[in-house]
Amino acid sequence: MTRLTSAVRGLVTALAALLAVTAASAPARAETDSEAPTDFVALRTVDPTIIQEMRYFTPHNFVGERIDGYEQPVCILTRPAAEALHKVQRKLLREGYTLKVYDCYRPQRAVDHFVRWAEDLDDQAMKGEFYPNVDKTRLFADGYIAEKSGHSRGSTMDLTIVKLPARPTRPYHPGEPLVPCFAPQDERFPDNSVDMGTGFDCFDTLAHTLDPRIQGRQRANRLLLKNTMEGLGFVNLAEEWWHYTYRPEPYPDTYFNFPVSWKSLGGRR
Repeated sequence: MTRLTSAVRGLVTALAALLAVTAASAPARAETDSEAPTDFVALRTVDPTIIQEMRYFTPHNFVGERIDGYEQPVCILTRPAAEALHKVQRKLLREGYTLKVYDCYRPQRAVDHFVRWAEDLDDQAMKGEFYPNVDKTRLFADGYIAEKSGHSRGSTMDLTIVKLPARPTRPYHPGEPLVPCFAPQDERFPDNSVDMGTGFDCFDTLAHTLDPRIQGRQRANRLLLKNTMEGLGFVNLAEEWWHYTYRPEPYPDTYFNFPVSWKSLGGRR
């Protein structure tokens, strides 16, 4: 009996240790799907001068429809990331430019929407603009779509630079003719940003920040964004000239799922 009891106790101890290791190694998750932690803020409350063109709230994106979880066109970030972005903006304003964000915090439900779209090989409505040279079967293998995104951790944003005074960008009209995202600036969809060589969310190697084919003014514009952002705590994703993450991230292992809306901030404006 004593031997059996000892064996059971040993088994329980081993199982407890295994569960502890598993819990420690698993990515953290958000505690709620409806409300953001208190240290998430609307970028507009930190810096109202940064232009916001929240593409996934609109149908002008590679999916061709509003993305799940984008209930309002508001940029939400962790406070450290928003405050660092404010410092970037102050520097650029002195040089006659402004930042424009395309995307900020992205809920996991939006990432899941991307994954469902990528798995539907028959849906290629937006191929002509966003991935004209990429076979849709390659989107996962080539790293354009993934099941997790750093955006869901709250300190990553997609952005560009606009020369002041900023001209408005005309609305996108669903069904309009699509032009490749790497076409010359005066041919592709009109964006009021400086010429970065490709449009935002261009699934092509030309979008790699330091692609050697991008030269002249286009390269200078990318380097202006890169050098200014990296000088104030951000890290660029080499495959996307528009993608930056503030470091150190407050939530390096947590993928949140609350919707993009003012309500998620609990009335914090």
